[in-house]
Amino acid sequence: MRNPLQEQLLKAGLAKKGKVDQIARDQAKQRQGKPAAAEAVEKIDTQRLQAERAERDRALAAERNAQAHAREIAAQVRQIIEANKVKREGEISYRFTDGDKMQSVLVNEALRTQLAKGALVIVRLGDGYELVPRIAAEKIRERDVTAIVLDHGRKTESAPASEDDEFYSQFKVPDDLIW
Repeated sequence: MRNPLQEQLLKAGLAKKGKVDQIARDQAKQRQGKPAAAEAVEKIDTQRLQAERAERDRALAAERNAQAHAREIAAQVRQIIEANKVKREGEISYRFTDGDKMQSVLVNEALRTQLAKGALVIVRLGDGYELVPRIAAEKIRERDVTAIVLDHGRKTESAPASEDDEFYSQFKVPDDLIW
């Protein structure tokens, strides 16, 4: 079945029947989905764009998950510190280093002794510092090592001992030395 325009062109003698049939066959082939080369290239471009979008979305999702995990860890550490912090009281200033700065907390004699022996650990909470027992410090260490500021009870891996270290090891320095 031809369209009305084709019929009019045939009656007027402006088109030949063979030419109209050829155009009708070409249109039918296009409708049935025989894609041309340009359509294949366009399809490849859209697939590539979809793959790039999917990759970018995966990267953004991974970044969001990492940030959420970091916030969750920080919340766990904060909760452990709040639940286990030791009440600080006293007038003795206990000094320690946090990075390259000297800090101090006020403690009494009993707390200072526990800090020196390693029974208590100093941890960072926001802008301040808190004292927590060793058990709580181990839980914190599992989640975030950087939250622990001072831990005398933990053995640190140091460089091999030099001759000077061996010589000075015979002179013991007391743990409760106030400086």
